[in-house]
Amino acid sequence: MMGAGKSQVGALVAERLRRDFVDTDAMIERAAGTPIAELFTREGEAGFRKREREAIENVAGGALVVALGGGAIAQPGAWEQLAGSGTIVYLRARPETLLGRIRHAADRPLLHGLFGEDRLRRIGELLAERSPSYERASIVVDTDALSPSEVADAILGRLRGSP
Repeated sequence: MMGAGKSQVGALVAERLRRDFVDTDAMIERAAGTPIAELFTREGEAGFRKREREAIENVAGGALVVALGGGAIAQPGAWEQLAGSGTIVYLRARPETLLGRIRHAADRPLLHGLFGEDRLRRIGELLAERSPSYERASIVVDTDALSPSEVADAILGRLRGSP
């Protein structure tokens, strides 16, 4: 989910595992030559999701640590494709925590034009819609009270079989 810390934690995990790190949102922006918010404006969410599916196809099966966009895993076929090539991790956080982390970021197309309680409500709605996909993850880490380094430690511990 947006604000969960996927990019920051993913980079830490990749560094500690000595693997390459890929952020699919950054990958999409590079390929399109434009920010995701602009893609949403030009192509709509459907156009963005098409690009996201292509990015998933490009990274699935690689020996990589991948940070997916918040809605990527909920796309048709994405779960199966990614689960077949690696371990899926869910960085779980309460809507209030997520809102606090993204603050008033203007680059969140699904929150465009929303502020305060409306923004919090929309985050809660998105989380509720996506939770069935998120909760299928092999590793779930509650991140509300953890630093990115602590989240990375928790993921690595679980990958190595520690609780």
